[in-house]
Amino acid sequence: MPAHVAESDSTPDPTGTTGTTDPLAHERAHLAASRAALRGMREDVQALDIRDVTANWVNAAVLQSQIDDRIKALADLSHTPLFFGRLDYLHAVGGDLAEGADGERFYIGRRHVHDAAGDPMVIDWRAPVSQPYYQASRTNPQDVGLRRRFGYTGGELTAYEDEHLTDPAEAEHTSRLLQAEIERPRVGPMRDIVATIQPEQDEIVRGGLGGTVCVQGGPGTGKTAVGLHRVAYLLYAHRERLARTGTLVIGPNRSFLHYIEQVLPALGELEVKQATVDDLVRTGVEVRGEDEAATAVVKGDARMAEVLRRAIRSHVTAPVEPVVVVRGSRRWRVPVYEIQEMVDELLARDMRYGAAHEALPQRIAHAVLVRMEEAGEAPDDRVQNAVARNPAVKAAVKAVWPAVDPAKVVLRLLSDAEFLAAHAEGLLSEEEQKRLLWAKPARSVKSAKWSAADAVLIDEAGDLIARTHSLGHVVLDEAQDLSPMQYRAVGRRCSTGSATVLGDLAQGTTPWSTESWGEALFHLGKPDAVVEELTAGFRVPREVIAYASRLLPAISPGLAAVDSVRESPGSLAVREVASADELDAAVVAACEESLRNEGSIGLIAADARIPVLGAALEAAGHAYLSPGEETTAESRLTLVPASLAKGLEYDYVVLDEPAAVVDGEPDERTGLRRLYVTLTRAVSGLTVLHAAPLPEALVQA
Repeated sequence: MPAHVAESDSTPDPTGTTGTTDPLAHERAHLAASRAALRGMREDVQALDIRDVTANWVNAAVLQSQIDDRIKALADLSHTPLFFGRLDYLHAVGGDLAEGADGERFYIGRRHVHDAAGDPMVIDWRAPVSQPYYQASRTNPQDVGLRRRFGYTGGELTAYEDEHLTDPAEAEHTSRLLQAEIERPRVGPMRDIVATIQPEQDEIVRGGLGGTVCVQGGPGTGKTAVGLHRVAYLLYAHRERLARTGTLVIGPNRSFLHYIEQVLPALGELEVKQATVDDLVRTGVEVRGEDEAATAVVKGDARMAEVLRRAIRSHVTAPVEPVVVVRGSRRWRVPVYEIQEMVDELLARDMRYGAAHEALPQRIAHAVLVRMEEAGEAPDDRVQNAVARNPAVKAAVKAVWPAVDPAKVVLRLLSDAEFLAAHAEGLLSEEEQKRLLWAKPARSVKSAKWSAADAVLIDEAGDLIARTHSLGHVVLDEAQDLSPMQYRAVGRRCSTGSATVLGDLAQGTTPWSTESWGEALFHLGKPDAVVEELTAGFRVPREVIAYASRLLPAISPGLAAVDSVRESPGSLAVREVASADELDAAVVAACEESLRNEGSIGLIAADARIPVLGAALEAAGHAYLSPGEETTAESRLTLVPASLAKGLEYDYVVLDEPAAVVDGEPDERTGLRRLYVTLTRAVSGLTVLHAAPLPEALVQA
């Protein structure tokens, strides 16, 4: 049977290799020695003197910045266990980490730590030798004789638990320490799951950099954490390449990004940038307006890409005059038909508009140089560049292929009915065109009340003019909520790289949310991506997820319900309140009841109900946080608008008036999906209070 050793236990070391009758003391000693070694590594870097190795102040500044980053990466986070597991191999492991000794032992942790002699004391969880910690099983032990998990309390190592993978006498069991870690109360930012990664999650995390992977996962399946750990793994396995090309994590809103921002530093990764889709596209314009849902759907439709392409290409006009370049006493003439041939060739190549704008003067200049050579002259590249800058050439290019501002193109499409109709013909219906047109056209780019969807259109237009910079890898979370045009905006940021796409079709809460991953990946520009599905739930109790899954037939027919591994009887309470007048007091009482438990509390309600409930909490003497603000032991209650609940999790959730959550959305399907999200935020317990009848889809089981 596995050993589960508490602090006071003195059971002999099951491996018989420590030379002590108190294995827990031995493991604590190794932890203390590892922390000391990490401090030594940090002090060694801090002591570096770079004065004699840098040629100038620029090199010195770059090197010092790298040293500062290294010092940050070597920080010992007191709240984060340095190692969480141990592997005892039956034989020597190949490679530099093992040199022939049988019974190699490795401590698996969040980063590599070595002693003064360079010998490893903790192995990074991302290293190949660590993979059996997640993948080894009784049917495939991968040469692991013993897998040991460690339990921590307040940063102190307090327990361990063993699995003898090659011992036929030991029965297979569910790890109590693993279960305890999954169920540990959540106070503070999102926790990493590196100690609890399951085999199916590990396969996704360690996937290669070359391909894009899409992870469909219901509530509590760990898809967000899997995506973040995948970034950490890729940075470990492809450090130099991604250092050049860059990585980016894209989340649905700022509250969500603040919630997850501590995960990567805990894994030793400090340089991963985070942004929302709105952050990516809001360059040069201020978003001050808001579209009606039906208008936003049209603006987000992929057909708008072709409308924009036509509108931009419409600025190209046929030449009407020849180009005459005067150099000294000679005049060189390029006829109209030849210029037209150049324009036709550039159009046929379907180059980006701006690249063609830059190429045309060089084409004209080249034609002039050909004439010079035919006349016996010997011009070089400097002459060609000079001709390309000649006033006559510049005037011709301005007339035929003028520079275009992307925001001005979008402004004209949304303001000029004739211009829009000319370029939307055969693509958008008259009704759709009417939805796009502003009731009061703006006079200028600066005065326009741009919406978030408009900014995406401007970004698309900008890419049609000049190529958007591509990163090496992008993680896109809550991807089901993006419009086709937003997918295109993200796809441009990883056109030469790869992506990890995370989402749940059942949690699509925008009117334009995707119906299938195939469609989404097509618009992202990654149609060949592999789609993986996570169905094992580790966060939401079985009773709670079963209740929420009643909505699946109405919101995502055919999608498999999450199979939660967590048994937690009594985790769900659905209470009807006699009248709406009594609802506020009942909600406050439910919050007080939840606060008697350990961990974080989330009060989730329809957005319109937030001011009322905030006032009720304050009147009862309860301070509360807003989404994204970090919970602490002293401040554990967060008031969450339903529109911001996605991706967040709390130990206990009080859900106010489900019918109001549904009614707060533009249509019933979106409302029921929003309700599904709010019902699945709880880790330990969910209390639902309602005065109005529950939605029919929730009542029908």
